Amino acid sequence: RIQILFEQSMSWSGQQDFTQGNMQAVMFYPIHPGMMVPVEQQANPNDVPEPVVNFIKWLQHYLSLNEIYHVENMYEDGFYKLSDYYFKDKPWPSPETVQEIVEEKDEHSIFMILYRELYYRHIYARCKPTIEHRLDSYHNYCDLFAYLLAPEDPVTIELPNKWLWDIIDEFVYQFQSFQQFKSKSGKMNEEEKILLRDEDDVWKVTAVLNILIQLTEKSNINKQLQALETGDAITEDIAGEFGMRSIYTMTGYFSLIGLLRLYCLLGDYHMALSCVQHIQFKDKDMMSLVPACQITANYYAGFANFMIRKYANTIQLYQHILGYIQRTKQFFQNRSFQAEDINKKNDQMLALLAIASTFCPLRLDESVNQQVKEKYSEKLTRLQHGDMTVYDDLFFSGCPKFLSPIVSENSSSLFGSSGPRGLQLQVFKSEVDQQRLIPTLRSYLKLYTTIPISKLAKFLDMDVNQVRCCLMAFKHKKEVAKGDGGEQTTLDIDFYVDKDMIHISDTKIARHYGDYYVQQIIKLRESNRLILGRVLSHVQPSQ
Repeated sequence: RIQILFEQSMSWSGQQDFTQGNMQAVMFYPIHPGMMVPVEQQANPNDVPEPVVNFIKWLQHYLSLNEIYHVENMYEDGFYKLSDYYFKDKPWPSPETVQEIVEEKDEHSIFMILYRELYYRHIYARCKPTIEHRLDSYHNYCDLFAYLLAPEDPVTIELPNKWLWDIIDEFVYQFQSFQQFKSKSGKMNEEEKILLRDEDDVWKVTAVLNILIQLTEKSNINKQLQALETGDAITEDIAGEFGMRSIYTMTGYFSLIGLLRLYCLLGDYHMALSCVQHIQFKDKDMMSLVPACQITANYYAGFANFMIRKYANTIQLYQHILGYIQRTKQFFQNRSFQAEDINKKNDQMLALLAIASTFCPLRLDESVNQQVKEKYSEKLTRLQHGDMTVYDDLFFSGCPKFLSPIVSENSSSLFGSSGPRGLQLQVFKSEVDQQRLIPTLRSYLKLYTTIPISKLAKFLDMDVNQVRCCLMAFKHKKEVAKGDGGEQTTLDIDFYVDKDMIHISDTKIARHYGDYYVQQIIKLRESNRLILGRVLSHVQPSQ
């Protein structure tokens, strides 16, 4: 059968005229290398296009055989290509239609559960979900997680790591979307309000947290990560029967990142960081298997450190991941469905990094420093002068969309007119008020090796006692900003006060020229590739 399909695809491929940009109303779906099924597009728009039927049938076939390579190929490539071509602004075929196509009698089979997960996720991404979609999607997620958690023995199915990450990531996202939807109950009609009251247990924060925690416990993922830290081999005594299966290990690992994200959205930053305390962000950890997971984990871990004032930790995490994004941006740009999200995270981290480097002026990598300057050169100067509007703008640009654990019909009464986001801004602004004079104070101290407090007070137009308080605050903030890397110098200046005299020690950090040369090499390679591409585009192929 494979050989026949391959021969058909080869004979069909010679009939296409792509020079006019026209596929002559013929489409094909590449199931995997060497197997393509050509068909003519259906004339009736109500019918399911044949390439979509082929995709659905082959996906069911490969899932039943646990052919993870082909499932991964179809999921990462075929699903998004078919979505772009056939379902750009409309849903995929309904689950009932698909059940007829694959002749599946059990609507709660694992294939139907997984298809509904793709179906609802596509609606969230490309269409406007109704309240029925939101409720049905939640119940489908409950079925999926019950399939993994309820049995006494591990399930045999295997899924690609990217799909497992997308399931957890989308689960948290849909919870976030539902909470925001529910908070706008004033815009709902009476029928929707009644439906929400009847389904009061749907998308509850306690239920979502409970599911994610159960997934981490089922796989003993924290014990596995601790064993990896000490260099021990992962055995069944450590991981347990379920933890030895890849689907449970990776789902548990991704659930830790999901908990990190969820606690950040709820404003519990210490709890968020405790969920990922055994994850090594800078090493080749399991998250590197899925780039989107790696970027999300670094963003939320960096933001949690930012909100508990460990700015050095934030800078280290963001430098690492921003450098990674820059090195691999060509890979993401080829995948339009990922590029938009990753570019957004990149901009958010740059905004937070601009604030963090003002509070804790560590030397940044050359490439990252260049990105910050290109995007926020003017705002950096205004940050140094304590412009509160710039702090507000950058914070709103970089922070996530916060949630309230309790959503009522009058949520504004709990958090004011600005909601949970405004409350978090007030917490951040209280820190800015304490830090606002420090950049100015630091700029004066850098000009001297010794200076009387009275003289500094005149420069700052302040009372001597107020200057002493500012100096103490400077010392305190400097120590807090160090974060976990307490041994490093977080500021390029240090001082101590002896009676009425300030003694300043200039502790400039040596510049690392290697980063500069690496950046120039990358730019040179990109220039060479562009030049070579232009030259080849003008070369006429030989007849």
